[in-house]
Order: sequence, then structure tokens, then C-alpha cells
Amino acid sequence: MGLKQQPWMWVFVVVLIIIVSLESRWSEGCLEQERFALLQLKSFFNTLDSWVEGDHNSDCCQWNMVLCNDTTGRVISLFLYGTRNWEEMGEWYLNASLFSPFQQLHGLDLGGNLIAGCVENEGFDKLSTLSNLEMLYLSWRLSNLEYLDLSVNIFNNNILSSLSALSSLKTLYLGDVGLEGSVDLSEIFDSLSKLEELDLSNNHINKLVVTKDNSNVGLRNLQYINLSNVSIHDGSTLLRSLGSLPYLKRLDLSYNNFSRNIMSTRKLHNFTNLEELTMQGASLHASLLQSIAAFTSLERLIMEDCQLNGIIDTKDLSNLKNLKYLSMERTNLNISILQNIGLLISLESLSLGRCNLEGTLPDQGGIPEHLAKSCINLRYLVLSNNSLEGQIFSAANFNLTNLWRLQLDGNQFIGKIPECLLNSSYLVGLYLGDNLLSGKIPSWLGNMSHLVDLIMPNNHLEGPIPPEFCQLQHLQVLNLAENNISGDLPSCFSPPQIQQVHLSKNKLEGQLKDAFFNSSTLVTLDLGYNHFNGGIPNWIGRLSNLTYLILTHNNLEGEVPYLLCHLERLRLIDLSHNNFSRQIPHCLDMTALHGDFSIATESSEVTLEFATEEESYFFRISVAPMRKEETVEFTTKTISYSYQGRILTYMSGVDLSYNKLTGEIPHQIGNLTRIHTLNLSYNNLTRSIPWTFSNLEQIESLDLSHNNLNGKIPQNITELFRLSVFSVAYNNLSGKTPERINQFGTFEESSYQGNPLLCGLPLPKSCGPPPPLAPKAVTDIEEDNNFMDMDIFYISFTATYIVVVLAISIVLYVNPYWRRTWFYLVETWMTSCYYFIIDHLPKGFRH
Repeated sequence: MGLKQQPWMWVFVVVLIIIVSLESRWSEGCLEQERFALLQLKSFFNTLDSWVEGDHNSDCCQWNMVLCNDTTGRVISLFLYGTRNWEEMGEWYLNASLFSPFQQLHGLDLGGNLIAGCVENEGFDKLSTLSNLEMLYLSWRLSNLEYLDLSVNIFNNNILSSLSALSSLKTLYLGDVGLEGSVDLSEIFDSLSKLEELDLSNNHINKLVVTKDNSNVGLRNLQYINLSNVSIHDGSTLLRSLGSLPYLKRLDLSYNNFSRNIMSTRKLHNFTNLEELTMQGASLHASLLQSIAAFTSLERLIMEDCQLNGIIDTKDLSNLKNLKYLSMERTNLNISILQNIGLLISLESLSLGRCNLEGTLPDQGGIPEHLAKSCINLRYLVLSNNSLEGQIFSAANFNLTNLWRLQLDGNQFIGKIPECLLNSSYLVGLYLGDNLLSGKIPSWLGNMSHLVDLIMPNNHLEGPIPPEFCQLQHLQVLNLAENNISGDLPSCFSPPQIQQVHLSKNKLEGQLKDAFFNSSTLVTLDLGYNHFNGGIPNWIGRLSNLTYLILTHNNLEGEVPYLLCHLERLRLIDLSHNNFSRQIPHCLDMTALHGDFSIATESSEVTLEFATEEESYFFRISVAPMRKEETVEFTTKTISYSYQGRILTYMSGVDLSYNKLTGEIPHQIGNLTRIHTLNLSYNNLTRSIPWTFSNLEQIESLDLSHNNLNGKIPQNITELFRLSVFSVAYNNLSGKTPERINQFGTFEESSYQGNPLLCGLPLPKSCGPPPPLAPKAVTDIEEDNNFMDMDIFYISFTATYIVVVLAISIVLYVNPYWRRTWFYLVETWMTSCYYFIIDHLPKGFRH
């Protein structure tokens, strides 16, 4: 059937074209009435510079904090969090009717503006239905508003009644808004039947009523409620009230002080859908564990940093058959919990770090066999920083084949690294540091191809690094520091994704050769306190991401390579206590130590694909949260410090002390404006201290002692206001010490000693003029006038003259060539003198 036979089809096509054309026109920009409404709002905020007033061609959909529908051009979200500087503009009473023109508004964020309240009769109820027909643009209903964030303001309980009319609201954040006393949600939120998430945290609520008479009319779809850091102490009443929410899945009660005992288990049967319970930092009675056992649907339980009072019986946790995630870090527990946790067969993640677990279980040793055998789904096991003893695992009862992360550092485990870990073929992170493990590093670790973090410092491991480690293509962190590892580094060890290498304080030896030659991602290379020899290889210049280079206390020699200047991210160099010679590279200001270089922070993520017989799955791991914070030991202010975590990112320095460096200090060193410490002591450096050192505005420790420096100390060095350690002792410096102002008023004599020609405070030698001489006796004056015996002078002068003349005569007589040369020079000199006289005498004297 054609279009000619169906005229109504033509009508349909025409209408469709008109609609498309109208939508295209709308998509070109926002509506004028909404643009005008935004400009009215602008007067209440002082950080919305992109909201241009007076420019009719300006598209408000392009303004900051505004999100429009791509098709219609209507405003759908306003992100106004923290856009009002309340310190400058004072308190703000919100006129909610200003938001009425935005018919399609879905999200409204007004948090962080410290709103004091609402204008009278213009509360949030005006956002739903309006009776004032004189203002036509207030007649719209915001039936689509689903997200509202009013956190961090200074409301009171009256704000709740203004919100009750937002019937489509799904997410509501009221954290830290000044709520206090008793809050009855049953009367206020009866109409919020679609609300799914409610945040009431950081308020002073001492009583919460959710429903009355077991009625679930309001809030019946609520799935998440945050009541962290409120003032409710009666946990029983609170849980009884929350138990009337039939679909509640996530409950946060962190940082509360539930001083009263929790009700018995039989009264908490209503929590049939609760999947996640967070009680981080809370003070609880031990009977809570018995009550939690009634939440049989629970999958995630977080009780970190809790204070449990009373006798703890962890057997009750064994009823949580669906529990997948359990974290009780930094909560004091009994070691028996490990045996009872073995009954949680669904467990995938267990974190019990710093729980004061001590000793061993009776007849079991280290980790209980029941846990290692039954929790076959376990992927994350964290038992770090306890006092667990004995062997780690028993090979006969090990069934943790799905482990991704095993963190057992900071205990007292003994014996060898258990070979049964080879069955955990998906292992990504292995953390066994700070234990008493012994034996050789097993070569089978090289077959664990998914390893990203291998961290085992401070043990008693020995033997060489197995060459099988060259197969670890995904390795990002290798930390074997403070062991007894010996031998050479495998020349093939150059993982393409390696970021951190910590091998300090071992017995490694030989030359670096080709190790790390292809590791361009390397950020930290710490090989200090070993027995390496030879020079720094040329591949050092290819490590474009190298930031921390620690090679202290080795036997390295040769020159400090200029290739270091190619490393633009380099900010910490420690080559002290070696045998480096020649000059200091003058181009170190090409690195990140120079203030003009900025360093971008890159996230450390690795993507791995695991395949099993049952399934192939793909996941992304953020490596940084997995590992312990990186630690680098560096000497500054004459003390060896360990810089760890975030503070390490702010540390920068150069330590070339205790070497055999010669030549002058390059003046370009003064351009290292980021540097915090500079140590060039115990070398053979010469010449003067560069005047450019006054540019080292961030420096805190400067040590140039025990060299051969000469000249004066630059007086502008007093501009280093952050300096707390300064030494130029035992050089050949002269002149006056720096003026005792600012930080230099605190330095003692020891900073300048060993320079005989230096004077001025704090040295005992003064720089003033010598004291006037006292009048001498007449006999002394006569003796001074005859301090030289003239007879002896004449005799010695005559003898010396004769010897010189005879020597010249003998030389001219013996050597004919020198004799001819001598006579030629005399003749040339006489001729030159003759013509000089002839040319300069007046004509009257020439004849």
C-alpha cells in the first residue's frame, strides 16, 4: 500500500518533521526563561563567573554547574555545592521558589553553602505545588526531582517539613545540617514513598522514629540510611525502629556510642534483607555480636576501629552463612576468632589487621587449618600487624586456591615460605614482611605470573634472587630489603611494569649490568647498603619515570653520570658512601629538583585477565591501596629518617657525601629550588661557594663540610629562611661569617670550625682592626732600625750577582745555538732602540 493511497501517512510524516525540527532548535541552547531564572540565582552565589548576565546569546547549558538535556536543552541538574562564600556574603535564607522554573530538574545540590533556613512561606514545599497565582512561573510542579543534597548547612528540624512534598525524591543528603533532639520521620516523610537513600549523619539526633504502629506507608522503599556520628545511645530502640523498614539493605551506624546492651536476638528478626552493616569507630557492647548473628542475609560487615566492651564470644558470627566481606581492623579481638571464622564458607574478604591477636591456636600453629581448608572462596586475607606465631600454612590442609591478596606482615611467623601458595595461581599481592621467615627465596615464586606486589622485607631470607623472577611480567613492586640475600642481580630482571624496587640492606654484590635496562616505568630504585661495584650503567638514562634513586653505602665508582640529567622526574638522589670521582654534573637543574618542573601524579593500576576452567573474567586492580605505603630511608639534618607515604612525595634532596668528587660546585645547583637537603661533605671540592645558593628557598639542611672550598661565604645565604642545619666546617674559607640574622642566628661555632681564615661570630676570632701598638722603649726602637745587617746584605748580593753572570756566560759558551740566539736578541733590541730614538727625536737633533 503506497503513500498515495494513505493520505494520513503524509500527515504523520509532516508532523514528525516538525517535531524533529523543533527538537533541533531546542538543542541549540537553553530556554530563555530558565536562563533568566539562573541569572536570578546568581546573585546569591559569588563563584559562578561563567553565568554571563546581559549577553542574550549566551547558552546557559554551557555554564559551569549546569547540566542540560542534550535533546531538549532543558536544565536537568544544578550542582551548586560550595559555590557561596558564606564568610563574605553572610547568612542565606533560601527562597526555594526560585527553582520552580526548572520543570525538568532531576538533581539539585546545595550542600556546603551553610544555608541558615528558608524564607517564610517559601520553603521547599514550594518546589512541589504553589498557590500564589500572581507569579505564573511558580505554577510548575517539580515532579521529576530525584536527587537533593543539602549537607553541611545550618538548618534546624523545620527543614524536614519543607521536604515532605517532593514525592519523586530518591536520594536525600541531610548530613551535618543542624538536626537535633527527636526526629520523627513517620510524620514528615509519609509522602516520600520513592526515597531509597537517606543520609542523616553528623547531626545531634538522640531519638529516631521511623514508623508508627508498625506502619510502612512512608519510606517503604528505603534501602540505605546513614546514621553515623549521631547522638543516639540506645542501640536497642534504634534497631527496633529501623527493623520496620522492609527493604533496608545498607545501614551505617559508624562513630556512635551505644552504651546500652543490645536487645536479644529474637527481637531483631525483621532485618531479613540487610546486606551491609557498617559500625566503624563505634563503641559497642560485646553482646552486639550475638545480635548481629540474627542478620542472616548480611553480606558485608565493617567493624573497624571499634571499642568492644564485655566478654566477646565470636562463635555467634558463624551463623552468618552469607557473609562475604568482614573487616574488623584495629578492633581488639581474641585469637579464637580465627577458628570460628573458618565456618563462614561464603567469605571472600577477611581483614583483621592490628587486632592484637597473639600467640597460636592450640595444636594448630599459625593460621587455623579450618580457615585455610573451608574458606575456599577467600580472595583477600589480611592478618597483618598482630603477634601470630608458628608456621604460616600446612600444605596438607591448604585450599585457598582463589587468593588474590595475602597480607601477613608484622607477625612472628617462622619457617620457610610455604610451597602450597603455588596453588594460589591468581595471587596478585603477597605481603610477608616483618616476620621471622628463613630459608632461600623459592624459585617457584617466578611461576606466579599474576604477581603485582611481592613484599617480604625484614626477614631472614637468604641466597640469591632466583632468575625465575625474570618471568614476572606484571610485577610492579619488589621489596626484599633487610634480609640476607646475596649474589648478583639477574641480568634478565627487567619487568616492563615495575615501579618500586627495594633491595637495601642485603649482601648483594657485583655490577648492575643489564638489570632494569627495560624498566622505563621504574619510580623508586633503592639498592643501598649492599656491595655493588663498578659504575652506574647507561640504562639509567632510559628510566624516564625514575623519581627516587638510592645507591648509598656501596662500592660504586667512576663519575656521576650526566645521564641523570635526562630524568625529568628525579627528585631524590642518594649516592653517598661510595667511590665516585670527577666533577658534579652541572645539569641537575634539568630534573624535578628545579622549581619549573611539575610532576603529574599517575594512578597505579594494572589490568589482568584471569581464566579458569569454569569462567574467564576481567577485573581492574588499583594497586596503591593494596600495598603498604612506600618507605625510603634518607639522611637529612645529620639524621637518617624514613620517609613514608604522602610525605615522601614532598621530599627532595641530593646526597653525594663521602665520595672522591673534585672540581668546583656547579653554580646551577642554586637552581634546585625544590630541594630540601643538600649534602656534599667529605669530598675534594674546591673553589668558592656559589652565590646562587641563596635561591635554594626550600632547603632545610646544607652540609658542605670537609672539602677544600676557599673564598668567602656569600652573605646573601642568610636569605635561606627554612635552613635548620648548616655546616661549612673544615674547609679553607676566609673572610667574615654570615650575619647572625634569621636562621643563621642559631648556628654555633661547630658550623664554621676548621677554617683558620674565617672570623666573626660565633667564632672567637674577631674581624675588627688590630689593637694599637703600645710605645716601645728607646732600646727597642734602635734595635728595630737595625733589624738587617747591611754588611751581610752587600756580601750576599755581590756573590749572587757574580754567580748569575758566570752561569749565563758558561751556558752561552757551551751551546752555540743559544749563543747565536742571545746575540741575535741583543742586536734586535739595540736596533729597535736606535730606530725608536731616531723616530722620536726632533729634526734639529738628528744632524
